[in-house]
Amino acid sequence: MGDIDFGAFDALTFDCYGTLIDWETGILNALRPVLDHHGASREDETLLEFFAHHEAALEAGPYQRYREILAGALRGIGTDLSFEPTTEEQETFGGSVVDWPAFEDSAAALQRLKQRFRLGVITNCDDDLFAASNEKLQVEFDWVITAQQAEGYKPRIENFDYAFARIDTPRERILHVAQSLFHDHVPAKALGMTTVWIDRRAGRDGGGATPPAAAVPDMTFNDLASFADRATA
Repeated sequence: MGDIDFGAFDALTFDCYGTLIDWETGILNALRPVLDHHGASREDETLLEFFAHHEAALEAGPYQRYREILAGALRGIGTDLSFEPTTEEQETFGGSVVDWPAFEDSAAALQRLKQRFRLGVITNCDDDLFAASNEKLQVEFDWVITAQQAEGYKPRIENFDYAFARIDTPRERILHVAQSLFHDHVPAKALGMTTVWIDRRAGRDGGGATPPAAAVPDMTFNDLASFADRATA
């Protein structure tokens, strides 16, 4: 698990989707009606792997709003499964973020952590979509950095540089907390940050909705509540 001196940090930055918001449940809930309509079917883990591939490829290309990234990922999944989603299905899937649920422990853990740290979020999302998710998290972040503001997506180093320019705390006093090794831990460790892995997929094979990646976080917890217990002790 490793160990961290939490007293050495003044601010926590979070990834949102996969860490605070249960995006895999949200993605599958939004995807299933489309697949049913087109008579297509695959196992959940296969669908999440398809999504991970297409989302990452689109995010690595020219900047598009996240709604368009999701619509493009749906088109890619359609190609994988030999169907063509309708325009309405693409638009609905693109806006489905507003319905993705928070993990059960997220809101309470964030409220506890805010009593000790300043909190920020560095998220691959649009401003309006994240605002809907933030209502479910029931906490006011000190800093909200979105892909829309940075005009690009993690794992770009530039998203973190953009965040550092906004956060009035020395970089070495910021602890980054995230689920995705690919989107977050790889770039954060390249920048010399201390990181905590919230391994929401503990016990399940594969990377789910995130592409495979190798990184070595400084500590690992299976949920946010356990992290909050340790960080606020």
